[in-house]
Amino acid sequence: MTSPLNQVSLKRLSNYTPDQVDQALHDLLAPLGGMEQFVSPGQTVLIKPNLLSGKHPDAAVTTHPQIVRAVIRAVQNAGGHPSVGDSPGVGSPHQVATRAGIMEVINKTGARFAPFSESVTVQTGQGTFHTFEIAKDIVEADLIINLPKLKTHQMMGLTCAVKNMFGAVVGMRKPRLHLQAGSNKSFFALLLLELVEQISPALTIVDGVVGMEGDGPGSGDPVDIGVLMAGAHPLAVDTVATELVGFKAKQVWTQTVARETGRTLTHIDDIDLHGDDLDALRPDHFIAAKGTDVDFGLPAFIKHPLKNSLTARPVPDMTLCQRCGLCVRHCPPKVMTLSNKRLQIDYHRCIRCFCCQELCPHGAFTTRQGLLLRLSDVFKGQKNSAE
Repeated sequence: MTSPLNQVSLKRLSNYTPDQVDQALHDLLAPLGGMEQFVSPGQTVLIKPNLLSGKHPDAAVTTHPQIVRAVIRAVQNAGGHPSVGDSPGVGSPHQVATRAGIMEVINKTGARFAPFSESVTVQTGQGTFHTFEIAKDIVEADLIINLPKLKTHQMMGLTCAVKNMFGAVVGMRKPRLHLQAGSNKSFFALLLLELVEQISPALTIVDGVVGMEGDGPGSGDPVDIGVLMAGAHPLAVDTVATELVGFKAKQVWTQTVARETGRTLTHIDDIDLHGDDLDALRPDHFIAAKGTDVDFGLPAFIKHPLKNSLTARPVPDMTLCQRCGLCVRHCPPKVMTLSNKRLQIDYHRCIRCFCCQELCPHGAFTTRQGLLLRLSDVFKGQKNSAE
């Protein structure tokens, strides 16, 4: 039982009041056939929110607990048996879910907590990545519901439906995949696309009531967007999300690579929209993350010497740094050290994955752009103004 893959529904929702969330979710899913179109009685349903780190819901870092609660109830009303889980970037899943307010709704609704403590190797049989190590809770579920938060992303441009499924990779396996991709954003975007295709969530519901702009996904600013989105195909949902916040496809690496590799549902004209009008839902502002590289099509032997000028790099603010060492432990290429109360980064070996900025619980990293990158952004801004 599935809804057509090119359908995406939108519903205005201005706050997280439980009754309004319940009604909005019902109205959102109605054009797609309701939750019953996706969930059959007796099925085990894994709900995968964004649990990046243990922040209060008001920080807009994680999927809001009232959205998780409403989806749990809708699954139960359809006869499904829901569990909720994710693999955070920092902290244990139980700890992060508790701080984000999601453990409370799991307990109150009688859903099961999925700890994402064990991985299994899945053979893809095709594509560039032939195997993935995925949480056992994901693999054993009859059905996956993807529940992302709409946020900017320092590396990928935007995190929504496709990027959210990276949480299916457990713990320190994430840094290994970052290291495998290195500074090649196209390669990492392809990894994300093939991962979401392997997991194949049946339904994606996006929490865009309050999103994050600026230096997301962990250190940006909350921004009122006032929308829920839903669809059966993650790429279709991301295409609508990209259009909603006013980004071009080239600003979102998964969208760019999806187009380059011939994947469908990457143009807004391909999407059958339902519910509230997309143009009426556009936020007044949605600030992108700072540009992190310049694509001049230069060969590697030229790009490497110009790396600091062509790319951005994370820079610690020692007035905010608490010397907790989380960034050092989670740095994929292990280029960070903490000595004499100073944080040092070997930028010659830094792969610019921005995991340190993403995971820092104190917001102690800024993004410093190289000279050519700053000039490129100025040029792009002048060009866009002229157009």
